[in-house]
Amino acid sequence: MSSFWDALGGAFGLVVALDPDLMEIIGLSMQVTLTAVLFACLIGLPLGAAVGTFHFPGRSLVAVILNALMGLPPVVVGLLVYLLLSASGPLAPLRLLYTPAAMVIAQVILVTPIVAALTRQVIEDLNREYSEQFASMGVGRLDRMTAMLWDARYSLLTVALAGFGRAVAEVGAVIIVGGNINHVTRVMTTTIALETSKGNLQLALALGVILLLIAFAVNSCVMALRASAVRAAYA
Repeated sequence: MSSFWDALGGAFGLVVALDPDLMEIIGLSMQVTLTAVLFACLIGLPLGAAVGTFHFPGRSLVAVILNALMGLPPVVVGLLVYLLLSASGPLAPLRLLYTPAAMVIAQVILVTPIVAALTRQVIEDLNREYSEQFASMGVGRLDRMTAMLWDARYSLLTVALAGFGRAVAEVGAVIIVGGNINHVTRVMTTTIALETSKGNLQLALALGVILLLIAFAVNSCVMALRASAVRAAYA
């Protein structure tokens, strides 16, 4: 029991002292995660909005596929990206394997279906609610989609935060394509797995505390955004 408390005390000491190795790992984690979420939103928001707004053959199938891809196994995504970027893969000339860029690619593949599927549901509900008003005003579908994206901005920020929460906690895919190389591709989740296996519980616990704080901050932001959306709706 004393070793547990010693490890916990050492972990908080690393956090308070802003240990350089700890800060480097956290910084790379945030860089990879935020970049992946940005690209996932650039792809997923318009894709989900288009599926939620336009009617076309196979629309229901696309919606089903997006929902199914929300549950993509991370290790499978990591394996596919690894095969694409490996020396025998079609993208080998890019030399991205075992780099932060490869980790971003894997996270984008994992997060984009989540953003797209949740966006589709939000926009589809709004489209159903405002369809008569749009029709009476003769609003085109593209303008309709743009208007709904703006009207749903608070909900879509929540969608983006959900994607961030998924990305920041990812370990399976990023460890396959990143290799968990010290000072190169070592992020919080992969470091926790490695340091725990080595018995270095201080660093693992310190990073675990940071991840918990990030999860708390993300959930607080989601609740604040929902409250803002409710206030805006009744303003």
